[in-house]
Amino acid sequence: MDDIDRALVRNLQEDAGRSYAALGAAVGLSAGAAHERVRKLRERGVIRRTTVEVDPAAVGSGVLAYVMVDANAWMGDSAAAFAAIAEIQEAHVIAGSASVLVKVRTATTEQLQDVLRRLYAIDGVSGTQATVVLETFFERPVPL
Repeated sequence: MDDIDRALVRNLQEDAGRSYAALGAAVGLSAGAAHERVRKLRERGVIRRTTVEVDPAAVGSGVLAYVMVDANAWMGDSAAAFAAIAEIQEAHVIAGSASVLVKVRTATTEQLQDVLRRLYAIDGVSGTQATVVLETFFERPVPL
């Protein structure tokens, strides 16, 4: 990845809806050349998908929690069980006192409690420690 590729990706992270003409103008390329570079970045897996950023509170998912999941067994083969819980946005196998870290968004703390109940139903889960976020200062895209 060269400097132009990095600039293209940064521009797409800011606004994935930009036209290839606008992308090209921002990095000194024609629309066709920008399109070709973006196509190659997708082929190589640098750009995994194009999406929009949604305000969670505006769509009824204002409660954010990070949950450390304790387990009495290896959880590395449990991705499908975590993915089956729609409120879980991210799940990571981690090193440390817990086995898995999940990011959960719900509308209410009662719904968060329901997610915790469903986490306990996953084979091997022995406990959870939830931390509810009160305010988010910022979130950053992947640095380039």
